[in-house]
Amino acid sequence: MTAPATPHELVVVLDFGAQYVQLIVRRVREQHVYCETRPHDMPVPDLLALKPKAIILSGGPASVCEPGAPTLDPALLASGVPILGICYGHQLMARLLGGAVEPGTTREYGHARIHIEVGEGDGLFAGIAPDQACWMSHGDRVAGLPPGFRALAVSADGIIAAMGAPERKLYGVQFHPEVSHTPFGPKLLCNFLYSIGGCAGDWESASFIDETVAAIRATVGDGKVLCTLSGGVDSAVVAALAVRAVDSRATCMFVDHGLLRLGEPEQVKRTFGEMLGSSFVAVDAQERFLTALQGVTDPEEKRRVVGETFIRVFEDESAKLGQFQFITHGTLYPDVIESGGGATARIKSHHNVEGLPDDMKHTNVEPLRSLFKDEVRQIAVQLGMPESIAYRQPFPGPGFAVRVTGEVTPEKLDIAKRADAVVREEIEAAGLGRTVAQYFAALPDVRTVGVMGDGRTYGYPIVVRAVTTDDFMTADWARLPEEVLSRIATRIVNEVRGVSRVLYDITTKPPGTIEWE
Repeated sequence: MTAPATPHELVVVLDFGAQYVQLIVRRVREQHVYCETRPHDMPVPDLLALKPKAIILSGGPASVCEPGAPTLDPALLASGVPILGICYGHQLMARLLGGAVEPGTTREYGHARIHIEVGEGDGLFAGIAPDQACWMSHGDRVAGLPPGFRALAVSADGIIAAMGAPERKLYGVQFHPEVSHTPFGPKLLCNFLYSIGGCAGDWESASFIDETVAAIRATVGDGKVLCTLSGGVDSAVVAALAVRAVDSRATCMFVDHGLLRLGEPEQVKRTFGEMLGSSFVAVDAQERFLTALQGVTDPEEKRRVVGETFIRVFEDESAKLGQFQFITHGTLYPDVIESGGGATARIKSHHNVEGLPDDMKHTNVEPLRSLFKDEVRQIAVQLGMPESIAYRQPFPGPGFAVRVTGEVTPEKLDIAKRADAVVREEIEAAGLGRTVAQYFAALPDVRTVGVMGDGRTYGYPIVVRAVTTDDFMTADWARLPEEVLSRIATRIVNEVRGVSRVLYDITTKPPGTIEWE
């Protein structure tokens, strides 16, 4: 089971391989319109059968000028459904309708400025002032408009930044309205959805709860559900939804794989033991996971090992409790997007997406698969969960297996966990725990010279990572106060044996990822 079908009006984003594709979905939902992705080559009759109010063509890494580039059935552009093309989608629309697209003599990546050529009361740009900052990321450009289109905006370099054929409800923009670096993006999407697409805005996350509970109940029938609990908000929300759907036929199981943060297993067992009572089961499998990870250095292999070991432990332990037909996972859409599939390139696989074995004994139930982290947090609050769960720091399923580079050993795990505890304590003590979206310590598989007292040391460096983001698809490094960074560095070097220096990661996402592996 994936996300439940919705009775609400629908906007479809056709995916041409953009890493930002689900960010478009998020921005549309923020306008209270339900939105889902579909592959770009979905047959037009099947797509129109969904009765979409509007369609958005995503960006993508390919060039429309290359042979074999992802394309679109031109029949969709003649269907009468309002369509907005973004970046690659903008260029593809122009090319399919008789315009000219060619490699740009000047590439535009990053911050840019555009001038809107139409009045503030006109369609797509209604209520938007003429001169605007935006985010560009393209090499090709629309060099000639298709018949019946007009330029709606141009960039500082004279490149067509937006085009439209209002009477046909077809529009294209070269910039990315879905990213925060395009401040007027939400207004532009609102104009497209409501003024052009005729949406009413009937979707709220509260409705997701009722619809998902009903979908779980329909999927499970009379069966029993094993709810996998990591202690994080995603798995906790899934468990709460499953318990609400099937009551006593759901059992929640927490597996301690030895890769959690310092003190976390005890906290999880205490919190969920009190919350769930007899339906909560805790399993200690630390030795099994560390044995399985011996000699493994490749991060993708680590994810596969952790994912498969999780499933085998759940299967073995659940067999002691009775027969379960279904198993839940707190998979989110960023996990799916980064793991790749269809036209989207793989950034890194996630243990609960690509790491699951093919011969699983249970049927997966993943009701959050189409949601973002912040949407899940909102649902957690609506379900009455305490803030300690709803706003718990994100933590990867493989845990410190992907925060310790190289082979995972007990010594390296202990160093990374203790350093991480210092990072969390100092950021939270500074009152920044809710301002900074994610913060942790990573342990590279290298050694570095240091001096302590009058002697030479040769220990590990610790890398501190702290980012700000509202969607986890893009992120900026957090500008932590110097005094906070100083306290973190001093405490780690003084308190964590085996560390000789502390570094601060100031890489954005992209080009980096939030996690180190």
